[in-house]
Amino acid sequence: MSISNRKPGERKESPTEPLKRSVAGCMRALAKKPDLEVTFASDRPALMSDKARLPEPPRRLTGQDVSILRGNADAMALRLACHDGATHRRLAPEGQAARAVFDAVEQARVEAIGARRMAGVASNLSAMLEDRYHRAAKYEDITDRADAPIEDAVALMVRERLTGLKAPPAAAKIVDLWRDHIEERAGKSLDGLAGSIENQRAFARSIRDLLVSLDMDDQSALDRDEDEENEDENQQTENQEQSEGESEEQSQGERAEVEVTDDASQDMDEGAQEAADAPSGELPDEADEVDSEEASDAWRPPPARPNEPRGPDYKPFTARFDEIILAEELCDADELTRLRAYLDKQLAHLQGVVGRLANRLQRRLLAQQNRAWEFDLEEGALDPARLPRIVMDPYQPLSFKMEKDTNFRDTVVSLLIDNSGSMRGRPITVAATCADILARTLERCGVKVEILGFTTRAWKGGQSRESWLQSGKPPNPGRLNDLRHIVYKQADAPWRRARRNLGLMMREGLLKENIDGEALDWAHKRLLARPEQRRILMVISDGAPVDDSTLSVNPGNYLERHLRWVIEEIETRSPVELIAIGIGHDVTRYYRRAVTIVDAEELGGVMTEKLAELFEENAGAASAAPRRAAGGRR
Repeated sequence: MSISNRKPGERKESPTEPLKRSVAGCMRALAKKPDLEVTFASDRPALMSDKARLPEPPRRLTGQDVSILRGNADAMALRLACHDGATHRRLAPEGQAARAVFDAVEQARVEAIGARRMAGVASNLSAMLEDRYHRAAKYEDITDRADAPIEDAVALMVRERLTGLKAPPAAAKIVDLWRDHIEERAGKSLDGLAGSIENQRAFARSIRDLLVSLDMDDQSALDRDEDEENEDENQQTENQEQSEGESEEQSQGERAEVEVTDDASQDMDEGAQEAADAPSGELPDEADEVDSEEASDAWRPPPARPNEPRGPDYKPFTARFDEIILAEELCDADELTRLRAYLDKQLAHLQGVVGRLANRLQRRLLAQQNRAWEFDLEEGALDPARLPRIVMDPYQPLSFKMEKDTNFRDTVVSLLIDNSGSMRGRPITVAATCADILARTLERCGVKVEILGFTTRAWKGGQSRESWLQSGKPPNPGRLNDLRHIVYKQADAPWRRARRNLGLMMREGLLKENIDGEALDWAHKRLLARPEQRRILMVISDGAPVDDSTLSVNPGNYLERHLRWVIEEIETRSPVELIAIGIGHDVTRYYRRAVTIVDAEELGGVMTEKLAELFEENAGAASAAPRRAAGGRR
């Protein structure tokens, strides 16, 4: 006979709850962040400075499931404890491919710190990595190096050097395909990494040297970055010495009263030296975390260097196979209806939350319209107040009115949504639903909305690459894939006619590569052709431009450099107002006005708040000149 300690009416606890509490507690302790918010969901793991999302454990747990969950938690906790975001961004390379390697190796460093100190953590991390690559599946049978991500290969080889642990079996093919190439060019750089594992700055410099050895980074760029960093350090040292000198002068009168023994003085000096040279692997204090976050918020993309090639050298190999297509042309009406129903079902639980946000946005926007009317016109809408006069004398003049136009109403908003493969799953469904809610809300407020998407027609280049191969593989071919730009809703189309088009984003096989620069330029030119006085372009993406076909035969930063140039042209020379929202990736590296979210479900709130802020910036502006009555006197 079993005895339960539950009180009457108390719900039975889920079998996984004790494990969740244990994992969350260990995570807070390892990260030294007692206020860390830990949640569990079926989405992919995600991490912010004060919030972590872990995978929901299955109800029937096995030992392997527990190790995988703990591995995810340990990886995030070590990231929080041993990684400084400001230092990482300051020392990161600019090229997209080089940045991917740099990011992956930094994560390998923080995980190696924990694995070297705690055997249990090492075991958990190994289980987590094996599960990650096993789920990918595509890496177990690859035979071509082009299909094996070099960033994963380098990170796993760095892990092997730092911890002595081999790559997990599911990722062994990735390392085998790249090992000879990497060892031949950068073997010495790999051997020297263990000595700087506790110092993030020194370790990052070593990785930059490794990237130069692999021809993924430029030595001149590395030298310039080091010179700039040395100048910053020298300036900080001078400021500190000056401050210490002033403090010493102020304390002359106090020295006679305060005596410090030689031993105490020596201890203080050692403590100060340890604080100055404290490795990044040590767990940071709360004050350090605040400084890091402030540095993160203030960081902006470095200015373009004078000698760096810019936009004009970017070109497509051929544009014959590109397409700009309406969403309804990509599949039949019945399938669109089915996909739209699937989209609604996927996010039914979010409709209430996003709907409330939309209502709040609508109230804020409508409060700014300040409607006004012109009366006593010869033509326009009939003025009800003049109705008795018209009944008595139908030819009585000046009996009509017309609403004045306002700056608020004379606005168009374009949503440009990344339709790349990395958006698959929760991010693309939330983006589609938020676009739906936002378009309906703005339409009620008299603001026209256009919804666009961008991807490619094929993986690995499509017909453009075939054409390049048939042409004899000329060097530096430029963009080497077929673009697909999708119009989900035109600005002048009513929402009821375009509503089901967003279901297309749920179609299997639609989401492929993302070439952001040309998509941004396309959306920008569409806005420039609009008659509205105010034009706003909102980009929703989850990272930097990626197209394997293009990057395999061009410089590693080819697409990223063009994107930066297009952004600079819009932000500095265009009347279009540009906003970017990054899902899971830091888009503040590219855009001046940008925000990054970790959980895709935050997107609705961020979109509404950003748009409300934009409209409130001009809330006090004078309304536009009133329309003239048709046929009225001049």
